[in-house]
Amino acid sequence: MTQIVFVHGMFQNPKSWDRWSRLFSERGYECLAPAWPLHDGEPGGLRQNPPSGLGELGLDEIYASIVAVVSKLDRPIVVGHSVGGLIAQKLLAADLVSGAVAIASVAPNAMLDFDWGFIKNSAIIANPLKGDEPVFMDAETFHDAFANTLTEEQAAAAFVQTATHDSRNVLRDCMGVSGKIDLSRPHAPLLLVAAEKDEIIPAHLSEKNFRAYDDNGSVTAFQEFTNRSHYICNEPGWEEVATFVANWLDETLPASSRDNAASVTQTPSTAAVR
Repeated sequence: MTQIVFVHGMFQNPKSWDRWSRLFSERGYECLAPAWPLHDGEPGGLRQNPPSGLGELGLDEIYASIVAVVSKLDRPIVVGHSVGGLIAQKLLAADLVSGAVAIASVAPNAMLDFDWGFIKNSAIIANPLKGDEPVFMDAETFHDAFANTLTEEQAAAAFVQTATHDSRNVLRDCMGVSGKIDLSRPHAPLLLVAAEKDEIIPAHLSEKNFRAYDDNGSVTAFQEFTNRSHYICNEPGWEEVATFVANWLDETLPASSRDNAASVTQTPSTAAVR
């Protein structure tokens, strides 16, 4: 049974992968969704009682915790969202996984975008004047920035079910040395997924991330989904995204070739590929 590790991003925890784990389990995958440090538990409880030290949490500590999980497995596939997408890209660069999917991924190497939503939300989260004070997510901000394609009622329910507070230092680290990746090296297959209406990671930043990979011998694919927000993995229509990812993995990494994933060149025709 092929192992797949789901890595959540900021303001979420493993709860955000429940639906994907069910879908992929039904397709024959062994699914794991590890929590970042200080992110284990029910989102509501984490919001009511933010863990001590949350504001000091950084990307290196998170990445090390995911490496510890992956290293105990047999070159699993990794699927990550947002900062989890960057972690997936880092795991791929370190040759620890047989393939990766990065969804609405924070781009490596301090790639920026001049989209107003990206600038505004990045500035609010990384605000240096706030020191190590955590970012306390609220329902209004979650709707406006994270789940902007949902109705107010849908976003309120999603906030209750999945939202957590988080550390500013995580995003700060993503923009520094910890977020650097050598994109010129050969790598196992990678799919980057973008959300058209994303106010946190604009679709064209995800495409810029895709185009920055320049090893022509490696499989790198890109797919954008229309009318989706940063909450793409759980908003209405999430099944289309998850099914596309599953199909791409099945076609690009058939079970017989996962041990030698870097040499695979076949890809589905529906995604932009290089």
